[in-house]
Amino acid sequence: MVDYPGCFAWYELMTTNMAGAETFYGNVVGWRAQDASMPNLAYKLLSAGKVPLGGLIDLPEEGRRMGAWPRWMGYIEVNDVEATADRIKRLGGTVHVPPTNTNIGLIAVVADPQTATFGLVKGLKPGRQQPAESGKPGRVGWHELRAADGEKAFAFYGEIFGWQETQAEISQTVTYQLFSSGGLTLGGMFTKPADEPIPFWLFYFNVEDIDAALARVKAGGGHVSEGTLELSDGSRVARCTDPQGAAFALQGKRTHDSRFGWSTEWSGFSSKGRLLAPKPRDPESES
Repeated sequence: MVDYPGCFAWYELMTTNMAGAETFYGNVVGWRAQDASMPNLAYKLLSAGKVPLGGLIDLPEEGRRMGAWPRWMGYIEVNDVEATADRIKRLGGTVHVPPTNTNIGLIAVVADPQTATFGLVKGLKPGRQQPAESGKPGRVGWHELRAADGEKAFAFYGEIFGWQETQAEISQTVTYQLFSSGGLTLGGMFTKPADEPIPFWLFYFNVEDIDAALARVKAGGGHVSEGTLELSDGSRVARCTDPQGAAFALQGKRTHDSRFGWSTEWSGFSSKGRLLAPKPRDPESES
């Protein structure tokens, strides 16, 4: 039996430049990389301090020719990879990689019926971050599904993993549904904007100083694609892409005064169900 069935346990970046990605995320998030390659596979383990949390893998040339692009993928821990993959297929999903023993454990790569890709894992060999410690710097603190249909997506994941609805934030156009597993809130899901071409999972990486981290994103050749949203606990979040084009998000506090104008909404909704009302600005501070 696994320790946290239904929780995200591992994160992999498939990239076109492993060395560049190692440097970029080391500078932005503070991760350390360790070589864990096999004779037929180049692989780097990523750790936050001493805690393993994911890996870097090269995007195969065949995948590049078929139009695949750099992306992050999260693995969800399950007790039976084969049975879960079969159930996903029966419920309209796709099994891209059938259950396979790998350097990190027994895995499968799958997609939900709306084509958002994720992984299944059992027997994770490198270890993992504990879900209850997901708020620490360097950890993956939030998991967000940008779905073609948020309501149908939740029904699918609830059926597969037993995820429970927690609170939901409803705006005029969007319902942002939070979900939990084993009493731990893991993330949220919603119907993505029409201009986003495909559904996908977006992962939020914790940083101590959001302003400094975003500056490191830009200095390292990345891009801040959407930001920044202020949450009710005083932290901020921002969506980014790395220099190879993989999407990710950052979340953290501000540890110094800033003259940036922070937004409280993205496309009519707030993130993580924790909208903070706009604060009045001091006219003198804007002059």
